[in-house]
Amino acid sequence: MRDLYNNLAIRRAISPVSVADNTAQVSQIIDRQGFDSLVFGIAIGSVADADATFTVLVEDGNDSGLSDAAAVAGSELNGTEAAAGFQFDSDNQTRKIGYNGIKRYVRLTITPANNASAALLSAVAILGHASLQPTA
Repeated sequence: MRDLYNNLAIRRAISPVSVADNTAQVSQIIDRQGFDSLVFGIAIGSVADADATFTVLVEDGNDSGLSDAAAVAGSELNGTEAAAGFQFDSDNQTRKIGYNGIKRYVRLTITPANNASAALLSAVAILGHASLQPTA
């Protein structure tokens, strides 16, 4: 039986937000304990500024507060941070980036540039390959 529902968990990463400046949007710290895979899903709403760009950074570490945070090497990502980024003409699209490293804690940062108008975005963390099933 193909059962995805009982084999994954979804966590809030970045709550829906309207960003009208260049403030970085930093996700919740995602604890991977009990899961072997992680994908961040990014939902983009309307992007009003005609020249805005948004870069994506994935960081990991073993400290629960990520005091040891380091940028994740490209070899530990599924997809690229560049492909997960977006710009002014990416209205109502989605992006994803996967993490296949070994660190316990991971976070996502979306950083705008040239953004002076409302840009709507949010992100979720999808944890998979649970060690205990079914997941809550």
